Amino acid sequence: MSESARIADQLRRAFDGDAWHGDSLFEILKGVTAAQAAARPVTSAHTIWELVLHIAAWDGAALRRLGGAKVDLADAENFPAVLDVSDPAWHKATAQVRHVHEELVAAVAGLPDSRLFEVVPGKQGAHYTFYYMLHGVVQHELYHAGQIALLKKASR
Repeated sequence: MSESARIADQLRRAFDGDAWHGDSLFEILKGVTAAQAAARPVTSAHTIWELVLHIAAWDGAALRRLGGAKVDLADAENFPAVLDVSDPAWHKATAQVRHVHEELVAAVAGLPDSRLFEVVPGKQGAHYTFYYMLHGVVQHELYHAGQIALLKKASR
């Protein structure tokens, strides 16, 4: 198995399941309602919904960077505002994060290992490689999955 395929597998496990550490992001999101996703049980923390959109934003940024784009997210892109808290909007948000993530996994699975140690394009010249960034995406998703798990418990 190539290193890119191993990283794609870790991305998939962090998101969809069968991870060593426990529940993946979508296992944690199972059963979360729009009302729970929009709730702010911790006043100074982001909502589940905001975290889901944030994960989608950074998965998308990583995907575009793999394509050669210089991507830096503005604050409004980093944590997009949730303007519609309806059930259909929540289903759309979860479908969006799943779609972007699946595109990222597919791109990483097909990435030649030789590209892993290329420097990520950035507006001021990034100082890290695709290898570092992609492992960071896995860590990022699991970090926020933990936050979402706690918010889910607090919003019951």
